[in-house]
Amino acid sequence: MKKIAVILAGCGNRDGSETHETLSVLLAIDKRGMEYQCFAPEGDFSVFNHIKGEPTGEKRNLMTEASRLCRGNIKPLSEYCVNDYDALVLPGGMGAAQNLSDYAFCGEKMSVNSEVANAIKQTHSANKPIAALCIAPMILAKVLGDKNPILTLGCDCQAAKDAIALGCRHKVCNATEIAIDEKNKLLSAPAYMVATRISQIFEGSDNLIQALYNMI
Repeated sequence: MKKIAVILAGCGNRDGSETHETLSVLLAIDKRGMEYQCFAPEGDFSVFNHIKGEPTGEKRNLMTEASRLCRGNIKPLSEYCVNDYDALVLPGGMGAAQNLSDYAFCGEKMSVNSEVANAIKQTHSANKPIAALCIAPMILAKVLGDKNPILTLGCDCQAAKDAIALGCRHKVCNATEIAIDEKNKLLSAPAYMVATRISQIFEGSDNLIQALYNMI
């Protein structure tokens, strides 16, 4: 059975992994007879009120919050071993831009959590596919920008310009289209960067995971 590692960044679109994107990815993996294992870096993060869209001032544990999305079946990212998995997936949500990286604060001068960067580099070096959704392709842009990868952030937005500045080739995609970089074995989907309906998230994620399945 093929095994897919999924890196989460908390739970919730404003401060963690986007729930619709994450669950649609997990469903698409399971539908194809593959197995997933969720991971998250350890540490605390700043919490947002999802109704008001503003910080609450409290801190929560990233792994504990991420575990809500996978019914507690989660491992610390420090335990990720590239030899145990066939591919790596990063759902979107602002947690990717605030917890897995600091793109939300630093733009193209961003840095990436060292454990996340190491997992991506190891997977790429092992010639195994990596997929990312929504804003998460910015993490790939930073870590693998020197490979001149093809990625999508949906439309011609500021994030797309930042990805290009980091060395990427940007592909404009609608909500259900995906970008495929065969050479670097990278796949990306715009998801809520352009989507307006949950059905588009499920369709786009399903297309992404089908392409991932074909690439493994």
